[in-house]
Amino acid sequence: MKWTIVLIAMILVGCAQEIPESEVPSEADVATFAGGCFWCMEAAFQGYAGVFDVISGYAGGDVKDPTYEHVLSGKTGHRESVQVFYDKSVISYEELVRLFWRQIEPTDAGGQFSDRGEQYTTAIFYHTEKQKVAAEKSKSEIAKKFTEPIATQIIPFTTFYKAEEYHQDYSLKRTRQYEQYAKGSGRKGYIERVWGK
Repeated sequence: MKWTIVLIAMILVGCAQEIPESEVPSEADVATFAGGCFWCMEAAFQGYAGVFDVISGYAGGDVKDPTYEHVLSGKTGHRESVQVFYDKSVISYEELVRLFWRQIEPTDAGGQFSDRGEQYTTAIFYHTEKQKVAAEKSKSEIAKKFTEPIATQIIPFTTFYKAEEYHQDYSLKRTRQYEQYAKGSGRKGYIERVWGK
C-alpha cells in the first residue's frame, strides 16, 4: 500500500504541467510595456516569432522589491508591466509597439477595462533614444484612430521587478481562469470591436 501511494504521487508530479524556462540570449533586445493586467499583456506577446520570453512584473515606482500586494495598493508608483525579450532581426521594436497598441484602450487615463488605478495605467518605457523616437512616432499615428487624446505615457525606463512566480505564464498555466478574466474584464470584447479578430 505504501509503495502504491508513492507511485501515484510520482505519477501525479510527473503529469503536472510545467512551463519550461526559456533561455534568453545575452544579445536579446528588451522592450517594456505597461498595458493594465500583465497576464493579458504577457499572453499577447507570447508565441510570436522572434520573441524569446515575456516576463510579468512591476515597472517604475519608487519602492524597492515591491510585492503584488504593494503594487495593488496603488501607492508604490509601479505599473503592472511586461518585459519582452526579442530578436530584432526577426521582429522589430516597431512591430512590438504596434502589437502593444492593439491590446489596450489607449485613451483611458484611469486604468484598463475593469482594472482601475495608477498601477493599471498604460505606458511605454523606452530603453534607448531610438525606442523613444519609435514609440512617439507610433503614438502620433495611433492618435489618428481615436477622437479622445491618447493617455498612454512614453517615459524612460528606470526599474523593473519580476512579479511572483504564480503570475508568470498565467495564461498557459491557468488557461480557463485567464480566459474568464480576459472576457469578463471587457478587454477581449474591446479588442475585437476596435481592432477586429
